[in-house]
Amino acid sequence: MLKAGIVGLPNVGKSTLFNALTCSHKAAAENYPFCTIEPNVGVVNVPDARLEPLARIAKVATIIPAAIEYVDIAGLVAGASKGEGLGNQFLANIREVDAVIQVVRCFEDPDVVHTMGALDPLRDIEVVNTEMILADLEAVAHRMVKVTKQARGGEKEALVELALLERVKLHLNSGKPANLLHLFEEERATLRNFQLLTAKPVIYAANIAEADLANPDANPGVAAVKKYAREHLDSGAVVFCSKLEADLVDLSPAEAAEFLQAAGAKDSGVGDLIRESYRLLGLISFFTHNEKEVRAWTIRTGTKAPQAAGVIHTDFEKGFIKAEVLAHAELVKHGSAHAARETGHYRIEGRDYVVKDGDVILFRFSH
Repeated sequence: MLKAGIVGLPNVGKSTLFNALTCSHKAAAENYPFCTIEPNVGVVNVPDARLEPLARIAKVATIIPAAIEYVDIAGLVAGASKGEGLGNQFLANIREVDAVIQVVRCFEDPDVVHTMGALDPLRDIEVVNTEMILADLEAVAHRMVKVTKQARGGEKEALVELALLERVKLHLNSGKPANLLHLFEEERATLRNFQLLTAKPVIYAANIAEADLANPDANPGVAAVKKYAREHLDSGAVVFCSKLEADLVDLSPAEAAEFLQAAGAKDSGVGDLIRESYRLLGLISFFTHNEKEVRAWTIRTGTKAPQAAGVIHTDFEKGFIKAEVLAHAELVKHGSAHAARETGHYRIEGRDYVVKDGDVILFRFSH
């Protein structure tokens, strides 16, 4: 299962967001720096409105959605790359995740200490990003020492890697994260081996006050974060309210809907964040169903049918024969696989078929 790490400065709402995502109180969310030391981990279902119609057609009650693992990581401070605060631990924990959700404080509250003083969302983003870039530069420097020795020995692969490391170093020194460096696919594969913090995709989560819920974009901090993320970091931003999310954790769905309406909010920001995390990780879902359940399975965009079958069971991939495929929209439109087959929408696909998001698939395999 892929992981998304929740990061940011202390006291910006990371642990409250984690609790909201996991519908729990696993993470301490107190008003002091470093109330989170050891990372909290939780598995979160990905909201997908396509599952219920599929369950009705299949006439089953059990629905198993796709899931993502979220990790609540200790707050970072300036100097983390040199070990300040919980810097070394913070940076090590980020290396273990596949994507980063950076929480940015966009609310004023004299009762909640801001470790950097005055409210300044863009400064906060730059502090976190700078520390990760500095950590990456150190990692690149260590790697270059090793690879340079190999390159002097005439190793062809080492020469290629050294050239890539030089490009990465120059890019990082310009103050830009590694995920903005233009690379060919084979170079991206090599870069993943470096385990650079800034090579991971990032979503920015702007934490606002309850008073801003009715019109979040009127908050100048939110507008600035969205613009900066889009124009400077080629990334996206979502909005949430940590105070509201904390209140929603213990409510039933009906109570939560009523609470949101009273607060002037259209929806909790958590669903958007989960879906955006899924998209950011380059993931899609395909569906299977039998007499017991319907289920969403997670694969990366571009996965071929045998490898998708292997997500269900390794035997499915080894003995793959064919995939019987029906688009979810067509199945819902026609009401049954039989009706879809009669209208020519039921397809037989082979080993080279690239699975699409929303495919409903029955795999045939040899034992």
